Formats: sequence, structure tokens, C-alpha cells
Amino acid sequence: MSEATKAYDEKIREELKQVKAQLADLEARSKAEDKQVAADLVNQLKATHREIDKKREEIKKSAVDEMKQEQEEINAGIAKLKSGLAELDRKLNPDQPANPT
Repeated sequence: MSEATKAYDEKIREELKQVKAQLADLEARSKAEDKQVAADLVNQLKATHREIDKKREEIKKSAVDEMKQEQEEINAGIAKLKSGLAELDRKLNPDQPANPT
């Protein structure tokens, strides 16, 4: 695996770690408030997280040509996760401004 691929893998791994921590916090808050919409969104975000982690693993085995497409898919998935986390945070705290991520 090239140094660029290793660096990208580490970057995505760290972002997924942060997202997972935020998801756990928001999931606990949604359960405490018993909001089904929030729980559904948490489950959706978890599925996206798993999909990105799987793609991150696959990128290690990819040919150079495939790698760029997979990185674009991963980057889009990370953006989707962050957007979903912000949306969930707004739903759980409608009176407070969302935390920047």
C-alpha cells in the first residue's frame, strides 16, 4: 500500500472514529427523549458508517484506477454522515443552534 493510501486510510479511520462517538452520544440522547424519528436516523447513519468502513477496507486492495472512484464514494459518505449528524442534533435540540462539525 502506498504512503498516500496509508495516509488517506488513517484520515478516514479518524473521521469514522469521531462520527462513531457522535453517533453514540446522539443515540443515547434520542433514546432518552424517546424520539422515533431520531432513532431511525441513528440507524440510517450507522448503516452509512458501516458501508464507509467497508469501502475503506476495500480501498487497500484496489488498483490505482479504482482507488480514485472509491475515495470519492468514501468522501461523499463522510459528508453524508456529518450532514446526518448535524440534522439529528438539530432534531434533538430544536431550540439550540447545531454544533459545527
